[in-house]
Amino acid sequence: MSVRKLKPITPGQRFRVVNNFEEITTNKPEKSLTVGISKSGGRNNTGKMTMRYTGGGHKQKYRIIDFKRNKFDVEGTVKSVEYDPNRTAFIALVEYTDGEKRYIIAPNGIKVDMKVISSETAEPNVGNAMKLKNIPLGTVISCIELKPGQGAIMARSAGSSAQLTSRDKKYVIIKLPSGESRMVLGECMAMIGSVSNSDHQLTVSGKAGRSRWLGRRPRTRPVVMNPVDHPMGGGEGKSSGGHPRSRNGMPAKGYKTRKKNKASNRHIISKRK
Repeated sequence: MSVRKLKPITPGQRFRVVNNFEEITTNKPEKSLTVGISKSGGRNNTGKMTMRYTGGGHKQKYRIIDFKRNKFDVEGTVKSVEYDPNRTAFIALVEYTDGEKRYIIAPNGIKVDMKVISSETAEPNVGNAMKLKNIPLGTVISCIELKPGQGAIMARSAGSSAQLTSRDKKYVIIKLPSGESRMVLGECMAMIGSVSNSDHQLTVSGKAGRSRWLGRRPRTRPVVMNPVDHPMGGGEGKSSGGHPRSRNGMPAKGYKTRKKNKASNRHIISKRK
């Protein structure tokens, strides 16, 4: 992947850095794997705004992604690599030998006509899905399950990856993108390779309108609010008053919110940075 800086012929292009989308091979999704999604505009069923700074945005269709990779021992061929408006990573359309088509999260380096498979005896090649207990130590993985059969929930966003470092009985130890090392059951599935679109973090939107296209409305800084609206509001001039906190008084910037007696704490070997 690569990015490019535009020649500024408009003010909105002056600082804009765009993705080249070199990996994308088509601009039309597979119709059988798309469904319509409606937008709430941040309102609940009575029309009351329950989520601020949400609304507008371009019309989108949801692509049904196979996060479980539960089509075992059937080889599939990558037909296309596509853009997905619902996530930062690219997606790949895979057609299996029995004719079924599914979308998967595209790993880095995947190409059209490559073969992928989900199997316990598969080779640890990019795009293949395997159980953690069968993956060689030191392998870079992504799209990791936390419970067997649950579907991938970890290391799914653009450019993210984890590393399988060691094994301990029925568990394996993986180092996550956050820096946390934790134990995960060896029966859980993971995909070989890191997630595509690794240069996503280098892009610069360039103008506020692009946030509006994504459904994000302008956000008001708490410091400029009145005391009735936010704990950090009020004061004369630019005096903010008090420590940074949320609207309901929860301290920010360092305050730990994780429960001390959370059940999964015993699976965490070293905490995130």
